[in-house]
Amino acid sequence: MPRFAANISMLFTELPFLERFEAALDAGFSGVEFLFPYDFPLDEISDAHKKSGLTQVLFNLPAGDWKRGDRGIGALPGREAEFERGFHLALTYANALSCKKLHVMSGIAPTTLDDRVNLSALEGNLRRIAPQAAKHGITLMLEPINTRDMPGYVLNKTEQAFRIMGNVPAQNIMLQLDLYHRQIMQGDLIATIERHIQKIGHIQIAGVPSRNEPDTGEINYPYIFQRLDELGYDGWVGCEYNPRGDSWAGLSWLEPFLS
Repeated sequence: MPRFAANISMLFTELPFLERFEAALDAGFSGVEFLFPYDFPLDEISDAHKKSGLTQVLFNLPAGDWKRGDRGIGALPGREAEFERGFHLALTYANALSCKKLHVMSGIAPTTLDDRVNLSALEGNLRRIAPQAAKHGITLMLEPINTRDMPGYVLNKTEQAFRIMGNVPAQNIMLQLDLYHRQIMQGDLIATIERHIQKIGHIQIAGVPSRNEPDTGEINYPYIFQRLDELGYDGWVGCEYNPRGDSWAGLSWLEPFLS
């Protein structure tokens, strides 16, 4: 079975954030991911992480000004200096948490710009930071996000991510395949995994269409987990969903895969 990581920005929200590491461990997870660590002093979040003994699998680069609507700035021309400062901040946290994967959020594009301009800006940013990330053993992740949940998001289809990866000559850029987003935008999950398994660096799951526990909705996750095993996938599966109710009660879906 795949290794499962709890997304503690969405799970165990009944507890203060720094207590969620221990909660994830007690629930049977061996790794965690989250959206952003930057609201917490480096020593505090590093201490909570180390005490849990969990693997820190992934987190996002700074998203810009979230309150003003930013959802990443990687593909926003004119904000390259801000992007690079954010990358170096993320690198500091990643090294402290021994985290080897960072998600580069593309962002929501102004409607006045052609998508090609945004994607070109993203490629330029990746060209600059990929060699620096590689020196620290860090892989940069590209995640297509559905435009129903995040209208205007620049990177929303798998093929766009692969095109960028082909245009940027770096071995440490991979696909972050969120099956919830892929199902909404394009479907064809198993065939996508089979075709591109070597380029997939991280997988995330949630039920579709509600984004609740993965035992709800239209995706047959047990079969997907089986197929990942057959294909030799050795990465993590991030549980990035909104619990229907109590986080712990909603984890009954996970029990068969931990035995």
